[in-house]
Amino acid sequence: MDSHQANDQTATPNRSGEPQTLGFLLLDNFTLISLASAIEPLRMANQLAGRELYRWYTLTQDGLPVRASDGLQVTPDASMHSPLSLEWVVVCGGVGPHRSVTREHVRWLQSQSRQLRRLGSVCTGSWALGQAGLLDHYETSIHWECLASMQEAFPNVILNANLFTIDRDRFTSSGGTAPLDMMLNLIGHDHGRELSAGISEMFICERVRNEQDQQRVPLKHVLGTTQPKLLEIVALMESNLEEPIELDELARYVNVSRRQLERLFQRYLLCSPSKYYLKLRLVRARQLLKQTPLSIIEIASVCGFVSTPHFSKCYREYFGVPPRNERLGGFERKSDGSKSPPLIRQWGSESNALEPSSCAQQALANAQGEPTFASVLLVS
Repeated sequence: MDSHQANDQTATPNRSGEPQTLGFLLLDNFTLISLASAIEPLRMANQLAGRELYRWYTLTQDGLPVRASDGLQVTPDASMHSPLSLEWVVVCGGVGPHRSVTREHVRWLQSQSRQLRRLGSVCTGSWALGQAGLLDHYETSIHWECLASMQEAFPNVILNANLFTIDRDRFTSSGGTAPLDMMLNLIGHDHGRELSAGISEMFICERVRNEQDQQRVPLKHVLGTTQPKLLEIVALMESNLEEPIELDELARYVNVSRRQLERLFQRYLLCSPSKYYLKLRLVRARQLLKQTPLSIIEIASVCGFVSTPHFSKCYREYFGVPPRNERLGGFERKSDGSKSPPLIRQWGSESNALEPSSCAQQALANAQGEPTFASVLLVS
């Protein structure tokens, strides 16, 4: 596998001198911070270079406005079916990607793949690429909340917990500010380290993280590296939810006694090891209930419960609702379609050959008075 080839920081400039064109496909409830983290490095690359290296368009399925997860409404540049000459397509996901991805999205992404586009994603956008079968046998990153459900839904996808992954013609990242690091690595590959470092300085980014950096799951965020044995035990638990490991066996794996194991959990996690293990299995079950169409019987099995009644009892005691009610309030919840989106300018109806003006061009024009304009000399 040619994984990580694109992370080579040797500059490979566009010999044609034309800007690379990206289309950002916005799914319903996408996360605005991830979109901004992906686009802002492109804007700054143009500003520091003093010319248009990158051009981008925001797209939706029908060209109508879409709401981000924070409720802000974004008007796209075009519909995904507009005749744009795209080189990269980036899917921007967010809350509930399994509800946001449509058959039309899937067909369009497959058509983009046939046209040899570079395909990427931010936050939970990997779900759309996975549903289209475009991540099979590719190493892939996604926000940690969706790791379990995506592994269940798309077993041929090679998932990891990295901040982002660049594997051949696919680039995928987790959420938040991780797309910033992914884009800085891609820009560094295209135009060299100096430009990537300059962008990092402009955004007060102390360090450009790479593909080896992993997402900090909540437990690691709380404990850091002060309790390596506890982290190792929890990692074993997380890796063995379908067939739970006995506590005595867990203790032997990390070379501690059962009593030491129980003391570690009581001191740092304020519960017994068995209760924490049960919590992990129930949390995963909740993710699968909300994010997949798996039956309750199937979910009980893959989360290590010997019977459905026992699973339902434990679930109700922990979350306060039975699994069936959770399913009705989660996976089957309908989005509010009562409000019609406002009309926006429809371009290209008279001539499909016309393209809308790119946001990049206006941003570059506005940046010409900045002291950093054209401050990085690129080798062309």
